[in-house]
Amino acid sequence: MATPEKTEQILQTHASLILAVVQTIQNPELKPQLDMVLQQSAQNGWQDLVNAINKIVAGSREQSLVNGLDEEDAVIVDSILRGLQDPSTLPSSEQTGDATKAAPMIARLINEARRGDHNALSMLGTMAEQMSRAGGDMASLSAVIKDMIDGERSIDKLCTRMGAQGESLITQIVGELGKLDTH
Repeated sequence: MATPEKTEQILQTHASLILAVVQTIQNPELKPQLDMVLQQSAQNGWQDLVNAINKIVAGSREQSLVNGLDEEDAVIVDSILRGLQDPSTLPSSEQTGDATKAAPMIARLINEARRGDHNALSMLGTMAEQMSRAGGDMASLSAVIKDMIDGERSIDKLCTRMGAQGESLITQIVGELGKLDTH
């Protein structure tokens, strides 16, 4: 069972997918766009999640859809099901993560991806896509995630084209990576 903090991070990371599913159910004309996202998700190894989402889009609302899913997928499916019943439970598309929580999580994912963890790499890819759409410092951060996976730790190199907030986040991520690299 995910901790409340981890659940919140999963919801923030996947808010756009959760909202897209609920919006598609409410407006079936959006289904072609959702299908493209789900196809990409399946190609990235998220087939169990895609199967559950397709069942929800087809009308299933059983809580048992979370059975057999990994922790992250279960949180996403549960959020979709709750959001269909009570839209006030849906994550906000404008929600910004707390940098003090984001830096350790991003650093952990980068560290795991660096060690060959496919799920961590997939999550970083999803996050990078969302960040690049957000623009500004988030787009610049998305552009240097691969550099950090490849081992780059120079703040000066990573922070080109960054504002003060982005530079602060990258500095925190590199600090967290330093702690992880010494273990």
